[in-house]
Amino acid sequence: MRKSQNENFNYALFGNPIDHSKSPQIHNLFSEQTKILHIYKAINIPLDQFSSLISDFFKNNIQGANITSPFKKEAYLFADKLSERARIAKSVNTLKKINNKYILGDNTDGIGLLSDLNRLKFIKKNSSVLILGAGGAVQGILLSILSLGCSVYILNRTTLKSINLVNQFKQYGNIKIFEKDNMMKNKSFDLVINGISRNIQYNTSFIPLHLFSSHTFFYDMNYSFKNTTFLDWCIKIGANHISDGIGMLVFQAAYSFLEWHGILPKTDYIIDVLSKN
Repeated sequence: MRKSQNENFNYALFGNPIDHSKSPQIHNLFSEQTKILHIYKAINIPLDQFSSLISDFFKNNIQGANITSPFKKEAYLFADKLSERARIAKSVNTLKKINNKYILGDNTDGIGLLSDLNRLKFIKKNSSVLILGAGGAVQGILLSILSLGCSVYILNRTTLKSINLVNQFKQYGNIKIFEKDNMMKNKSFDLVINGISRNIQYNTSFIPLHLFSSHTFFYDMNYSFKNTTFLDWCIKIGANHISDGIGMLVFQAAYSFLEWHGILPKTDYIIDVLSKN
């Protein structure tokens, strides 16, 4: 018998577009591993209907949700209550229904990224970090990076966005706008994180090569079936240490699962499986 398109499910991913999302596969593996019935579905939401549709879903058949681009800001506004890290980030990627009374908003992107950077040994305390981009994806990860005492520089094509981001997070650590002319010639970054979701032209006019050394780590928060545009550029300039964001995706999903069920799933073998696909 063919299942109805309106069949009940417990958890969901909301975004636009989500056609190639690996989140349902990840959560199915979590469910198998933990023996917790955890039905998870990806739902493409029209860009102008997020608030109304997600409200309907929570009234009916879901207990929790992950939120991806471009709705993390709207999810922040939708939540009735916020975790501390979501409140600081002003961005939500995880929603949870509490006792059928209210919706809690959280953000697991930062701890997901930091977990993967630690797994890869790409970061340590007091690292010098260049972050590309100043949008919602970067908002969600900054608190975790700053918590390590890292010096963070924001490079974005729109200066006003960089200024707003620095002002939002400056009380939590050492964060500045990247200014090419003020960088020391003998200074190189320990880590570069790409938080720009759309494909742009990466070149030496955007990111001066003298800021990198053979020991610089390059991390793209995006992932793809093949190398992302950013990682292709990293290979072109001779970078020795690169990674896409598939590990971050698995870790942030694991911490969402922890939020919903009180159990943190194992992640390493899932990252290995997805990295080979």
